[in-house]
Amino acid sequence: AAAAAAAAPSPRRRPLSTAVDAPASVTPEQMERDKRYAGTAEVPESLRRGGGGGEGGGGGGEFSIRGQSKEGRAVYLDMSATTPLDPRVLDAMAPYMIGSYGNPHSRTHMYGWESERIVETARSQISSLIGASPKEVVFTSGATESNNMSIKGVAKFYGKKGKKRHVITTQTEHKCVLDSCRSLEMEGYDVTYLPVQRATGRVDLNELASAMRDDTVLVSVMAVNNEIGTRQPMEEIGAMCRERKVFFHCDAAQMLGKMPMDVNEMKVDLMSMSSHKVYGPKGIGALYVRRRPRVRLDPIFSGGGQERGLRSGTLPHFLCAGFGAACELAQKEMAYDTEWIGYLSDRLKRGIEEKIPEVTQNGDPEHNYPGCLNYSFAYVEGESLLMALKNIAVSSGSACTSASLEPSYVLRALGVDDELAHSSLRFGIGRFSTEAEVDFVLELLEKHVARLREMSPLWEMVQEGIDLKEIQWSQDAH
Repeated sequence: AAAAAAAAPSPRRRPLSTAVDAPASVTPEQMERDKRYAGTAEVPESLRRGGGGGEGGGGGGEFSIRGQSKEGRAVYLDMSATTPLDPRVLDAMAPYMIGSYGNPHSRTHMYGWESERIVETARSQISSLIGASPKEVVFTSGATESNNMSIKGVAKFYGKKGKKRHVITTQTEHKCVLDSCRSLEMEGYDVTYLPVQRATGRVDLNELASAMRDDTVLVSVMAVNNEIGTRQPMEEIGAMCRERKVFFHCDAAQMLGKMPMDVNEMKVDLMSMSSHKVYGPKGIGALYVRRRPRVRLDPIFSGGGQERGLRSGTLPHFLCAGFGAACELAQKEMAYDTEWIGYLSDRLKRGIEEKIPEVTQNGDPEHNYPGCLNYSFAYVEGESLLMALKNIAVSSGSACTSASLEPSYVLRALGVDDELAHSSLRFGIGRFSTEAEVDFVLELLEKHVARLREMSPLWEMVQEGIDLKEIQWSQDAH
């Protein structure tokens, strides 16, 4: 069955050559663009079969995927951590990296006017993607800064008189959100960390309603979780916050450009965005700040008062241009990318669940972003599996906490026990991912999970039919 499914034509199958079989929804212009970036070289057998570069492959051949040449490098399936720069985004940035060097805040000469025009064009491109006004987009260095600005800025502005000093967030937010809330707690603010539903990782709307108080100033919930891909009920949360006159902040770093969004339909008041999650350059992000009804926040930087006084500092206009170009591409090709990523995600998911026993998908399989899959492989230690998969770039959780040996706090919040949390891997699929890469990952996963389990006494007991839950394990007295 698996072989038949793998052989079936994909909805927008990207073969190992320049030919592209696009769905009916794809325009001729998009097909031409796809052919340009598809590359001409077939994926070599060394990649697919484990030859050439040593065990597991990936080191002996060269192949191209839509403008990205790979030679002797691991297969990249960590798109939730960061995405490669789209070559067309680089094309959009290049003219402004040398030729246009004026300060965009210099209003007295043509060099400044030229750079300002570049920035404002990018602002319009970003606002168009999210259904906002360009005047509501504030440039930052990334989503981490945007999250800090939103949480600390709103709480401090409205908490000055001591009336609005309560913030609500969830236990599965990005670390920068949780740390911003802890920083507020040290200053005397009250923060409620809502648990999430154990089966799905979604917010319980009844618990959120119960947590709101008269002094609640802000609710901060991420749109799509960066570790498990779960999508929160943003429209319902936004409506609830608007009704209670509570500001709603959304970390949309993992959703921007990947799923349709409209800030007015979601009723968000502040929304954090990141360029490098949407095939744009690193070092640039944005914060949506609603103008009507107006949201006020204290700036966290002191300086020249750029960006409507909310974020001081000279803007890198060429990075702004790259971010804007990435958003424009995402808006034009979202349906195209969604279909391709969904197809590859189903291929990977089906392969894992059919070829490898005792696996568990973490998160909500229904309300999720398909490009982020998180699986736990029972009776396998996660770090050992990562080391075995040296020719595949995946992660065991958020890139921001990947140096920690502790199990993922996101999986803990879902009720996943430490052993399974330690055995989890996150797979990130994106615009440049290919069928060959997914098949290669499945091949190595099946091989190395089986090999590592052969060394596990617990796996041997399970194979013999022993119920591990019935065993009374002895405890060392000291």
